[in-house]
Amino acid sequence: MPSASILYFGDTARVPYGTKSARTVTRFSLQIADYLISRDVNAIVVACNTASAYSLDRLRNGLDVPVFGVVEPGARAAAGVTKRGVVGVIGTRGTISSGAYQQAILSIDPEIKVVAAPCPLFVPLVEEGLLDDDVTFEIANRYLEPLILQGVDTLVLGCTHYPMLKSIISRIMGDDVILIDSADETSMEVREYVESKTGVTGTETGSVRFEVSDSPTQFTDVGRIFLNEELENVTRVTLEEGD
Repeated sequence: MPSASILYFGDTARVPYGTKSARTVTRFSLQIADYLISRDVNAIVVACNTASAYSLDRLRNGLDVPVFGVVEPGARAAAGVTKRGVVGVIGTRGTISSGAYQQAILSIDPEIKVVAAPCPLFVPLVEEGLLDDDVTFEIANRYLEPLILQGVDTLVLGCTHYPMLKSIISRIMGDDVILIDSADETSMEVREYVESKTGVTGTETGSVRFEVSDSPTQFTDVGRIFLNEELENVTRVTLEEGD
């Protein structure tokens, strides 16, 4: 959506969310949403899988703008492509323990067998830039082996960082296993909504701003890994507790 203006807020002072309680993640999510509303956004994408798993209902019930999460689009995509009805889900401990993906997939097709596994070391490995490293391969192999033994034919990458490890994950799982990137699915859903509401056709007029709750330096370094380009317009903002 090149014509859309995007404000990205990264809570770098309080990550990772995947190890925090549902109550804490929800409190942080509501606080961030209030801040984004104060910046006059007209839609919010909860790009964090853990925040989507824990907080989406509270956000949707409490805000007057559309709120998109990443769990439902990923679940729909996985349920739609599985051939043997065995879907794997990997994510942070928080996302997996919430059961959000499992529930979303089973609500679409209760006959699907869902095999879920936390992969907590994937995030630090990605942020260290170890995307195709022997250590990463060994850890991934250990995490993914139980899913292979269960015969999954579709695997949901249920964390923002995991698609960066697609190459290694695909090598371990095999070419016959379909990898689902929840971010891709969510982006398409948001685009369809925006186009239907605004009639946007794609003129290059939008802007992108990045705001973080701690020093921009680490965020900029990690962003370079994700986007393969230098991030500009990264600024630090302070969120007031209780917002």
